[in-house]
Amino acid sequence: MPIQMELRRIIISELDAHQIVILKEVEGERNFPIVIGIFEATSIDRRVKGEESPRPLTHDLILAIVEQMGGEIQDIVISDLKEHTYFAKLRIRKDGELTEVDCRPSDAIAVAVASRVPIYVAESVLGEALEEEE
Repeated sequence: MPIQMELRRIIISELDAHQIVILKEVEGERNFPIVIGIFEATSIDRRVKGEESPRPLTHDLILAIVEQMGGEIQDIVISDLKEHTYFAKLRIRKDGELTEVDCRPSDAIAVAVASRVPIYVAESVLGEALEEEE
């Protein structure tokens, strides 16, 4: 059963190529850090701060395509961890059917923040990620 998470923090460092987003369990205390790129971190940060871009960014494009095709983003799930790489799915509902689209977790989180949909992490992924931190 996936665990609902919320974006807790974004750590952006201009000195490092890797940025970090921290997700926190909605009904618990566990935190889940993910290393992402500077462009995704900046996009997520802008969304959180409510800053508008003069032109659509990639995540705006994804939302516009889904909406114009009659669908809606239901939620996102960080679904797997293989060889230190996380995998995520955008879950799109259209005409009562659910379609899952493979994507990077950073893109999924950016879309979730932009569309204000829930973020989930598979329990197995959360458990494995927390074991790796120890």
